[in-house]
Amino acid sequence: MSFDIIIIGAGPGGIFSAYELAMHAPDLKIAVFEEGRRLEQRKCPIDGKKVKSCIHCPTCAIMNGFGGAGAFSDGKYNITNDFGGTLYEHIGREEATHLMEYVDEINCRFGGAETKMYSTAGTDFKKKCMQNGLTLLDASVRHLGTDINYIVLQHLYDELKDKVTFFFETPIESVEKTGDGYKVHTADAEYEAPRCIISVGRSGSKWMETVCKDLCIPTMSNRVDLGVRVEVPAPIFEHITDELYEGKIVYRTEKYEDNVRTFCMNPHGIVVNENTNGIVTVNGHSFEDEDKKTDNTNFALLVSKHFSEPFKDSNGYGESIARLSNMLGEGVIVQRFGDLERGRRSTEERMAESRTIPTLKATPGDLSLVLPKRILDGIIEMIYALDKIAPGMANDDTLLYGVEVKFYNMEVELDENLETCHKGLFVIGDGSGVTHSLSHASASGVYVARHILENRA
Repeated sequence: MSFDIIIIGAGPGGIFSAYELAMHAPDLKIAVFEEGRRLEQRKCPIDGKKVKSCIHCPTCAIMNGFGGAGAFSDGKYNITNDFGGTLYEHIGREEATHLMEYVDEINCRFGGAETKMYSTAGTDFKKKCMQNGLTLLDASVRHLGTDINYIVLQHLYDELKDKVTFFFETPIESVEKTGDGYKVHTADAEYEAPRCIISVGRSGSKWMETVCKDLCIPTMSNRVDLGVRVEVPAPIFEHITDELYEGKIVYRTEKYEDNVRTFCMNPHGIVVNENTNGIVTVNGHSFEDEDKKTDNTNFALLVSKHFSEPFKDSNGYGESIARLSNMLGEGVIVQRFGDLERGRRSTEERMAESRTIPTLKATPGDLSLVLPKRILDGIIEMIYALDKIAPGMANDDTLLYGVEVKFYNMEVELDENLETCHKGLFVIGDGSGVTHSLSHASASGVYVARHILENRA
């Protein structure tokens, strides 16, 4: 079968590429291939009762399917060039910001209009961070929440389903360069198009490496983020989350001068499992619906590591640590901060005495047996630094879940149009190694779609 444009991946990059193309050129034949299922069919079997931990489904419903890994995130769209990727290095800061604002307009049009836009601009909290050796990054953030994010995605799919041909549960095995375009191979069929947009997200990192190798596309090593998911009683951070919703805070450790940062803050949220390439890690969600809110706030503390010589496999390093955690805890490990500081593992008995009630069923254990000393030392330093601006952060009953790993694709060599060395082959979203967020990934999809529209034969 032949199409005008093939899009691989129905995450935010792929969705916004398809949307922009379909809205402005309805005559185009567009195909979107997705490894996972339709949005309404994405159901994780973990129910906390019969199924309490990851059972390693063939395709993770949390990570794959329409909406990508972001479908069940807490729907935070950060409008900033200070974090979330380096899209601006390719297309310019002003254009990147404009596209992120355009994405926000679409999200509001499709169901997110009643959600709140937060901003760090003019906040006194920035000064308080500076006075305590912390840096608050600037951003505006639209928080959709997991529930509203789902509604927005469903409305987008309803808009696109009759304009775009979707192939769900249809992973692409390989991409072949032909004389006048590209041929993609599934398990039992082939499809062709003169242009191909690849948007496979972080979960497609290994597949993307294979494609780049097969097509001789230059790549560069990228980083991996390692750390823990912290869970505390919500009042400890309410003075921050009520004003900013999410504070992106960075701390430079005294011992190693490593940067430790907060990531994905979820006020009154829940901690959840993630399955990436068979490895169980941890993440967090939050909701707009008052009935779904909990008494806790969670967020990640992450340290970035980048390897160059002689070892270059940053993702492999992160995977090995995550596998060690899975081996010791048969999944995610949870530990009280007080137990970690006293050099002892958490037990079921100690967890039962904790005043912070965990929102995820995890195995009590000892994170010092999993995380490298340098990373763990940095996380402990950061917890005490945060305790100065959020007293109670360093309490004994603060919970640490491990490990949290953010895998980044190796950075694909792309030009100013996000096009590879092969004309007509574009790589966008987190699968490119260029973007690391919902807003940047979505913006990259719009950018490539507009470039294609402007250069139609």
